[in-house]
Amino acid sequence: MNNFSDMLSKAKDMQKKMKEAQDQIKKIEVEGVSGGNLVRVVLSGDYELKSIEISDAAKKETQDIINDLIIAAFNNAKENLKKKSAEELSNYWWLKPTIGL
Repeated sequence: MNNFSDMLSKAKDMQKKMKEAQDQIKKIEVEGVSGGNLVRVVLSGDYELKSIEISDAAKKETQDIINDLIIAAFNNAKENLKKKSAEELSNYWWLKPTIGL
């Protein structure tokens, strides 16, 4: 029975550590840019769009081009967030030994 209690304790510990990792990721903010910095967006770790900055030069473009620039900047931020999240999770490499993997 002690073996099951140990396993349950390790599972609870891992759950707590994963929650900590998720909370850290939510605090991340990344930037995405497009058109050579014509458009800049900031995205939070839980994929919330925090800001969009459109340069004066971009505002002279057609609405379709501006839309494409915003989408491209968002996609760039999303890729940056994936990389940053993976880096953050790599700081939790010790989670695997917790469950004996």
